[in-house]
Amino acid sequence: MEGHKEQMIKENIIQRNFFRLMRSGAFGDKSVIEPMSAFKWRRLYDMVETQKVVHVFARGAEKHKHDEGMNIPLDVIAATKDYMEKHPLPATSNVMQTLPDASMSNRLLNRRFHKIADRERHNIDTSIESLGLLQIIVFNVDSMLNRGMSLDGIIRLGQYLRSDAGARLDDIKIDAWLTSLHLVRMAELQGNILVEVFGFEPDEIPFVHKSDREAYNITVRAVSYLEKDTTEEWHFRQSRSGFVQNNSHIFRRNLRRSMRYFVYAPIETTSNFFSGLGHSLSEIEE
Repeated sequence: MEGHKEQMIKENIIQRNFFRLMRSGAFGDKSVIEPMSAFKWRRLYDMVETQKVVHVFARGAEKHKHDEGMNIPLDVIAATKDYMEKHPLPATSNVMQTLPDASMSNRLLNRRFHKIADRERHNIDTSIESLGLLQIIVFNVDSMLNRGMSLDGIIRLGQYLRSDAGARLDDIKIDAWLTSLHLVRMAELQGNILVEVFGFEPDEIPFVHKSDREAYNITVRAVSYLEKDTTEEWHFRQSRSGFVQNNSHIFRRNLRRSMRYFVYAPIETTSNFFSGLGHSLSEIEE
């Protein structure tokens, strides 16, 4: 895994160290950290904070603290500590109790998703663990389409698969649910990111049936994009003169994102894109 991936980013030491620290902090992998300039460490930390994986970064840095290459500047260390104090982890370590809320943009598929959840909770042979996995996958799909790749969500998926809950999954139910929700390829993309970026074996991920090299490229683009979510999110607004203006930057960004994921989930991607436009137009009326 390491040779092929690092060849692709051989000129980017920041990305190399970023992914090594993520694998170490999230899954305990050990590899050598290379020394960098203070500027490059700050750039790496920007990637870490944008992706909301500061706690993972801190654990990875702790594991590598004796490496010769761990020359993190003091201001980055201070920023890491300050972030973790302001954003503490949940008190519980029970992965089932920290599952994110999830929904789909397509109304029909969203109703189907909630029906699956309701039926499974009352099923005589219920598999709450499998339902939890589906919830994470749907949450990640929503994040990919609305905010871009959530490395935190992908890491959560990997940690879930390697937890006690992950050992009790019902593969047949998961495949049936993903097929019903038209999320087979989107789920495979998430699983392939775990394989291509975090060193998982394909047989650890029950819903991955074929490899996808593009998963690595998508992840690299996502973590290298440092625009904060604080960008003013409006598609259309009404000027003082009464004319409707469109935010061409946001429109182009969301269109590119939709085109990137369209091949993986055409129904949900299309619904998400037009849902966003509809929401922006409705705000003008208000």
